[in-house]
Amino acid sequence: MAGSTADPFNDVLLSLTGVTKVLMERDERVAHVDRARLLSVMEILKTDPRFSYEQCMDVCGVDWPDRTERFDVVYQLLSLTRNDRLRVIVTTDEEQLVPSVTPIWSGACWWEREVWDLFGVRFDGLVDHRRILTDYGFEGHPLRKDFPLTGHVEVRYDEDEKRVVYDRVALTQEFRQFDFLSPWEAVTTLPGDEKAIRKAGSSS
Repeated sequence: MAGSTADPFNDVLLSLTGVTKVLMERDERVAHVDRARLLSVMEILKTDPRFSYEQCMDVCGVDWPDRTERFDVVYQLLSLTRNDRLRVIVTTDEEQLVPSVTPIWSGACWWEREVWDLFGVRFDGLVDHRRILTDYGFEGHPLRKDFPLTGHVEVRYDEDEKRVVYDRVALTQEFRQFDFLSPWEAVTTLPGDEKAIRKAGSSS
């Protein structure tokens, strides 16, 4: 175990089996938890009076493509009893399942579906892995940092078929030129400049 600070509450968190590190980041308490122990730790964090994190306010993902376990799954917990917040983080990759916390906080189902849809992280025990933010025929997971900016398919309405169709993305411009100038740098003359030029010429 690592990451203890002078805060005695952090040491109490570190005493839980499965908590690997506790630290303060910008005055926010963060606990890193072993993925296999996630459910047991979360159950204690909710029910033990020392913690009383009654609510799971949010679940989200973070992609670190250079890591072996590239994804962080981040849980934001709130204790109404103690007026305190805690961020819990577990790591995973494209294959390893993360235990679903829906048996503890049923409302987390919505957020776990978002993490699956946008990052491709699967949750063991989540009964509904339908996409929630992307379209039905969407391919891939758009918040992965290696996801192409153009996507894999494009959607359009076909006037001949009278329906919405999905096509593979085709970039019609073979070459593109960018000058990377801001509008202020790119504009060298402004409307009305010709009057100043004429006036300067007539005065000379």
